[in-house]
Amino acid sequence: MQHRSPPESRGSILAATNFLVFSGVLVFSILFYVLRFPTFPGSFEAIDANLRDPPTERSRIAVADAERAFHEAWNEPGDAPRVETFLARVPAEARTSALVHLLWVEIAERGRRRDASIELEYHERFPDDRDAIRAVFGQAGKRPLLSARGVFLLAGLGTWPVLVYVLWLLPQASVRFIVWFATHTLYRIRLHGAEHLPRQGGCLLAANHVSWADGILLLVTSSRPIRFIVYAGNFDNRFLLWLGKLADAILISSKPKAIASAIRQAREALRQGEIVCIFPEGGITRTGQVQGFKPGVMKILEGARVPVVPVYLDGLWGSIFSFERGRFFWKWPRKMPYPVAIHFGPPIHDPKDVFEIRQAVQALGAQAVQSRSNPPLAPPRNMIRRCKKYRFRGKVADSTGAELTGGALLMRSLIFRRLLRRGVLRNDETHVGLLLPPACASVVANAALALDRRVACNLNYTVTSDVINACIRQANIRHVLTSRKFMEKFDFQLDAELVFLEDFKDRVSLADKLIGGLHAFATPAPVLEKLLGLSSIKADDVLTVIFTSGSTGMPKGVMLTHANVATNTDAVDQVVRLRDNDVVIGILPFFHSFGYTISMWTVLNTDVRGAYHFSPLDAKQIGKLCRTQRGTILLSTPTFLRSFLRRIDKEDFASLDVVVAGAEKLPQDLSDAFEQRFGVRPVEGYGTTELSPLVSVNVPPSRSADNFQETLREGSVGRPVPDVSAKIVHPETGDPLGVNQDGMLLIKGPNVMKGYLGQDEATRKVIQDGWYVTGDIAHVDEDGFIHITGRESRFSKIGGEMVPHIQVEEELNRLLGADDEGGLRAVVTSVSDERKGERLIVLHLPISRSPEDLRKGLTDRGLPNIFIPANDSFFQVDELPILGSGKLDLKRIKALAEQYWEARGQG
Repeated sequence: MQHRSPPESRGSILAATNFLVFSGVLVFSILFYVLRFPTFPGSFEAIDANLRDPPTERSRIAVADAERAFHEAWNEPGDAPRVETFLARVPAEARTSALVHLLWVEIAERGRRRDASIELEYHERFPDDRDAIRAVFGQAGKRPLLSARGVFLLAGLGTWPVLVYVLWLLPQASVRFIVWFATHTLYRIRLHGAEHLPRQGGCLLAANHVSWADGILLLVTSSRPIRFIVYAGNFDNRFLLWLGKLADAILISSKPKAIASAIRQAREALRQGEIVCIFPEGGITRTGQVQGFKPGVMKILEGARVPVVPVYLDGLWGSIFSFERGRFFWKWPRKMPYPVAIHFGPPIHDPKDVFEIRQAVQALGAQAVQSRSNPPLAPPRNMIRRCKKYRFRGKVADSTGAELTGGALLMRSLIFRRLLRRGVLRNDETHVGLLLPPACASVVANAALALDRRVACNLNYTVTSDVINACIRQANIRHVLTSRKFMEKFDFQLDAELVFLEDFKDRVSLADKLIGGLHAFATPAPVLEKLLGLSSIKADDVLTVIFTSGSTGMPKGVMLTHANVATNTDAVDQVVRLRDNDVVIGILPFFHSFGYTISMWTVLNTDVRGAYHFSPLDAKQIGKLCRTQRGTILLSTPTFLRSFLRRIDKEDFASLDVVVAGAEKLPQDLSDAFEQRFGVRPVEGYGTTELSPLVSVNVPPSRSADNFQETLREGSVGRPVPDVSAKIVHPETGDPLGVNQDGMLLIKGPNVMKGYLGQDEATRKVIQDGWYVTGDIAHVDEDGFIHITGRESRFSKIGGEMVPHIQVEEELNRLLGADDEGGLRAVVTSVSDERKGERLIVLHLPISRSPEDLRKGLTDRGLPNIFIPANDSFFQVDELPILGSGKLDLKRIKALAEQYWEARGQG
């Protein structure tokens, strides 16, 4: 009570509390003594007749003789007589009656001699006659007004009038106590940063809104009363309205006058030194993401001169009061009590705009993940549970006709794990290479390595042997798992031993099959995890090493942990609202982070199924796979989507419900054409290998819960997924930038990689104070949507001004139109220039328009002169370099540009 009170009144409260407590103890002690004081004499006749009266005349005479003799014995000199001696003189049938009579005499005689009779002593002497002993002692002495039980019952009943009076006198405090008790019963609440709440004076709490219980949780965790700004429509009956008034809530509705009135009330409360709380999103999130903040926050602060304390409620997504699983309330809680953490950030004095407040709340979300007591379930453990859940239902399939149920997938993975341990991999061999396309076999191979707690390194088969060998050396890979049929297409000379999957077919013994089947179909998941040693996996243990695309240099090994991948798959499930009838069409290779995390582990760690094809360029087979497997989710790049427009029949994609494009900017004309042909509009997401990979995504219209919140904004890459924070800083100074200001994009959250394999210095350059420097130039709008402007490496500094390659490239391709395959006709890069620092270079496919014509078209589209390449900076090429992931090979493009420019200079 003291720490919840003003400092100047704590002494008075302590004195009053002590007085009330000790006075209450004194009053109750006196009352107990009075009510228990012996008042009414007992009576022998009041003893139960069944115990008192002998059953027969003969036994009655015997009892009377024994009682008389026992009474006379007490008057004789010497030791006091023993009840047992005289009890032996009566027949067995009269033993109980005789004991009652003899005890009554002995207690009376002892009383005259001031010798106390102790009931417990007689219970020990006559253990078979406890009822008779209790009856005698109950009447032997004077009886009090009430029994001890009666006294306590009376005292308890006496508290009811006091309770009613207190409820009437202090209704707010009483209701708060009831709510506090209920809340702490249902939730296990941990507070972080509570010292940021001012002990006195006004402040405005700005919190994210995850569930219906948010306000109650904040109310019971604060030492000071909080006035909440709440929607009046939620108080539509008398009882709720009474509760709202009791809590002194500030009701607000959509009417202009009601909004103005609520703002005035909140501002006045702040001026009076009260704490006011607002949920600036204006509603409960339907995806777990932090939504845009309403500008009314700044109106409340006008003239109030109080700080804003950002608040992040962590862990409430998934509770019965959140919108998880697409509904409020009607779901079972996952845990009881439910763990929740509330994070208070440092006060913000005089915020410039609501964007600054939102950024602070979102940053708390990324920070909250680090302090969670329960790490996410490791992907291989989650896979075991999902496969057992769907042991008899299809889990993965591919275009070769292979199809595995959850049980079959787990059994094959366990068997393959046994075979690798028995004849291929040594105990100290942590990193294992894989050269396999997306298919059931490669899913089994990756899963087997994860179940064996080894690090899977999926190698890029679209690059040269030298690049692959550089990756092999980085990860110290000794064995590479591959397929003879697959390797026939390549001429690799690798510095590691190749292990062909086909060779294992004859090595599987009956024991392997029996043990694998027993573990997959009969062994409980927790037991199997213990047997495999998976229970000891730590959150920061490395699950995989994925090598960067090398689009701007030599590939680096990105170490992704179990927590990285687990939180990313959870985010996909949460934001896209995956359904158990969803089928992911996996065409991105597993050496691509989107392919590995989203196409494979999301399938293995959620209720969806996966269907794979080995090449994203084989549009006809992809269409057929989607049609036969009833695919609903497609992950691709804009380059591949363009080829699908021309090569895939409309009916093949009839079942598609979600199409997400990444790796490069998604043009609006491509979205329009795709939607017109297939009836589903692609949305854009963003991520990098170093971020596991997902950072943000627009929620597809079909998966948006309702029209209450905006979850998609075309031209953006969406909002950050839950627990991930984004901020924009100046590329040179590192100073934070405001809303809609272009700068360097930094990301913080559980998706940030552990680091580059064996390259600590490179890791330190890109991870600064927990923030990953993406190298992408972007801005964040007022509602939190991220807009990618370009890569830092795709800017040229010409005459002191930054010129974005992507903007020039997009305008050129609009002028030229797509090629026959639906791809780009021109790309923009740069070479050094002695006079202006850099020069824009355009590499293009054979085109009919001249450079002069294109330059005029760029001018007509409003581009500044400095953005327009010179006439002599256009070069024709046979093809534009593309990586296996579908992204432009920027390294080769720049090399070609330098080669052509140097040749022109020499010519």
